[in-house]
Amino acid sequence: MKNFDGTASICLCLLFAASAPAQDKKPTFTTFEVSGAGTGKYQGTLAERINASGTIAGRYVDANNVAHGFLRAANGTITTFNAPGAGTGANQGTFAYGINAAGGVTGYYLDASNGYHAFVRAASGTIATVNVPGAGTGAYQGTVAYGVNTAGTIVGSYFGTSNTWEGYVRAAGGAITTFAAPGAQNGTYTYNINTSGAVTGTYFLATNASQGFVRAADATLTTFDAPGAGTGSGEGTIGEGINAAGTITGYYSDSSKAWHGFVRAANGTITTFNASGASTGPSQGTVGYGINTSGVIAGYYSDASSVYHGLVRAANGTIGTFEAPGAGTGAGNGTYAGGINDAGAITGPYLDSSNVYHGYLRTP
Repeated sequence: MKNFDGTASICLCLLFAASAPAQDKKPTFTTFEVSGAGTGKYQGTLAERINASGTIAGRYVDANNVAHGFLRAANGTITTFNAPGAGTGANQGTFAYGINAAGGVTGYYLDASNGYHAFVRAASGTIATVNVPGAGTGAYQGTVAYGVNTAGTIVGSYFGTSNTWEGYVRAAGGAITTFAAPGAQNGTYTYNINTSGAVTGTYFLATNASQGFVRAADATLTTFDAPGAGTGSGEGTIGEGINAAGTITGYYSDSSKAWHGFVRAANGTITTFNASGASTGPSQGTVGYGINTSGVIAGYYSDASSVYHGLVRAANGTIGTFEAPGAGTGAGNGTYAGGINDAGAITGPYLDSSNVYHGYLRTP
C-alpha cells in the first residue's frame, strides 16, 4: 500500500433493537475509477483511507505513470488534486494517504528531481508544503507524511543529517518535533496518529530487523515486538494503525519471513492473528492495516497462490474475508483493505486480472 522505496464474501450479523431478531445483512460493494486513471499495468485508482463522513482519500496513476491525489465524497463525487511542485515524470507526482474527520488530507509528492516533500491539504482545497528543517534534498531524500488526526497534526518521516530516515510530528500551527526510536540504526518510520496525538510506526536495528513503537503525546516512546517476530534482516514488527484508545494493529515477519497480523492493547498486551487460508511462505501471510474506535481491524492476506484477499477482524477476534467484485485471481492480483471508519465502512484498492488498480468501498 505504501510506496516506501517502503488485499469469499462475508455476512455480518447485526443486532438491531432488542425486540427484533438478529438477522444477516450482506455488505455492499461500490467500485469506482477516477477519471484520467490509466488502464495499463499497475496504473489505475488506489484508495487508502476513509473518514467518519465516508470521504475516501487516495491516489490514481495515469497513463504516463504519474500519480495524482483524489478525494471521493460519500455521494460519489470525486475531486482530484496535485501538490504544487509535484513532478510530472514517470513515478513522480502526488501521493495522498491520510484523511481526518474534517476532510484534511496529508501525503507527499515527488518533484522533478525525485525529491520528497510532504503536504497538507485543507478541506477548502488549499495545499501547504511541509519540509522538515535539515531534511536531505537529494534524489529520494526529503520529507514524507502518512497520517493526520482531528487536530490537523501530521506524522511521517524525513531523511535527516544522520543519512537515515527519522520520525517527526508537525502540529497544525507548523511546529515540528523530530525523533528517532532508541536503538534505531537504519531508520524510524512513522505511519499513523490518533486523536490524542499518540503515534505508531516501526524502526530498524543495525541488523535490519524491525521493531514497533508507540510514541505518546508527551513524547514518551515505547518499543515492542510481537510474539514470534523474527530477529533477522527483513524480519520483525511493524505498527500500522492506531485508534483513539491507543490500540495498535500491524503485522510482523517471523523467522521464515512469513507475515502475521497483531493487535496491541494500550496496556501493552499483544494478540496475534492469521486469516484462514493465509500462506506461511516468505513475504506472504496476514497484514493488519487500519483500526477503528471499536477495535475492528481492516487488512488483507495472501494465499499460497499469492492472491490477495481482504479481511475484517472484529474486536472479539472473529475474522471474515472478502473479495471486491472484479478482483483478479492470478498471482499478485486480488483485494487489499486499508482504511476503516467507525461505521465499519472499508476502502482500498483491488488489482484485476490485467494488473490494473480500481478503488472500492465496502459498506456493512
